[in-house]
Amino acid sequence: MVKVTLIRGDGIGPEIAEAARRCIDATGAKIEWDVQEAGVDVMATAGTPLPEATLESVRRNGVALKAPITTPVGTGFRSVNVHLRQIFELYACVRPCKSYQGVRSRYDNIDLVIVRENTEDLYAGIEFEKGKAETLELIEWLNAHSSRKIGPNTGVSIKPISVEGTTRIVKYAFEYARKNGRKKVTSVHKANIMKYSDGLWLEISRNVARQYADIEFEDRIVDNMCMQLVQKPELYDVIVLPNLYGDILSDLCAGLVGGLGVAPGANIGNKGAIFEATHGSAPKYKGLNKVNPVALILSGVLMLRHLEMNDQADRLEKAVADVIAEGKSVTYDMKPERDDPTAVGTKEMADAIIAKMR
Repeated sequence: MVKVTLIRGDGIGPEIAEAARRCIDATGAKIEWDVQEAGVDVMATAGTPLPEATLESVRRNGVALKAPITTPVGTGFRSVNVHLRQIFELYACVRPCKSYQGVRSRYDNIDLVIVRENTEDLYAGIEFEKGKAETLELIEWLNAHSSRKIGPNTGVSIKPISVEGTTRIVKYAFEYARKNGRKKVTSVHKANIMKYSDGLWLEISRNVARQYADIEFEDRIVDNMCMQLVQKPELYDVIVLPNLYGDILSDLCAGLVGGLGVAPGANIGNKGAIFEATHGSAPKYKGLNKVNPVALILSGVLMLRHLEMNDQADRLEKAVADVIAEGKSVTYDMKPERDDPTAVGTKEMADAIIAKMR
C-alpha cells in the first residue's frame, strides 16, 4: 500500500479531486489517500492558503495529487502552486499534450511533451514593488551600472537563470526522451535578446545535448516556436523551456489537442512529486457538477506511472480514451455543441470511466 497526499484545492477542485480519486481506486491500485486542504477555502480557518499540515503530508508521503487552487491576480497571496514547486524543489514540470479521438481540435495525432523548468526565471518571485524604498535603491544601483535608465515609478522583477538549474532540467528532458523512446529534444529561448539569461540557457542546452548523441537536438527562439507549433507541430517531440515560456507554451500545446480539459501535468523533483491538471480552479462552476475531470484523471495516470503501477495507468488511460471516443457520457465542453442537453456532469463522467474498467 502506497500513501499519497490528495490536496482537494478550491473552486472546482474538490469535485474533480473526488472524481479522480474514484477512478484511480477503480484500477485496483493499492493507494491509501491522505486528504489535505489548500487554497482560498481554507484561509478563513487556517489563516493561510497552504497549511503546515498539508506541507507535512507531502513531505511525509513524497507523492501528491493536487486539484486546482486559485491564484489571485495582481493582489493577494502568491501562487500556492508555484510555492509548492519551490519548497519541494520540484524542478521539472512535465506536461504531455496528446490527441484523443473524440476531442474537438483542428489537429490530429499530436503527441508532444513540454518539460518546463519549475524553480527559476521570472517565477522565482524576486520582485520589487513600485515606490518602495528598496525598489528605489535597486533602481539607483541599476541606473549607475547600466546604460539603460529606469524611472522611479517602476516595478522590477528579476529573472535568474543558473548553470545548475538549466543543466538539471535539460538533462531531465534528455533522460525523459531516452526512457520514453522519444527521438528529439528542442530547447526554447530568447537568446537573441536576453544574452546573459536566455543566452546562458542556450549555451548549457547545447553543452548537455553533446552528452546524448542518440537524441536529436535543436533550439528555437520562443516566438518562432509558437508559430512552428501552430503550423507544423508534427515536427516536434520533447520541448524543454525556462519557466515562463514553459507555462505559456504548455497552454498553447494544450490548445492543439483540444484544450486544458485534457491537459495533465507532473511536477518532479529528487525528493518528491506533485501531479496536477494544467487548468485553473474555475470558481464560477464550483459545486455545479459540470466541469470536465479528465485533466486531473490523466494527471493520476502520470502519477500511477511514476509509482510504477503501469498496468493500472494503462487501464485508466484506455478507459478515459474510450469514454471520450464514444462521446456519450462526457461533459458539455466535450460535446460538438456546448449546450447539448445530453452532456453529463463531473460525477457521471467519472462513473462512465469507472464502468469501462469493470
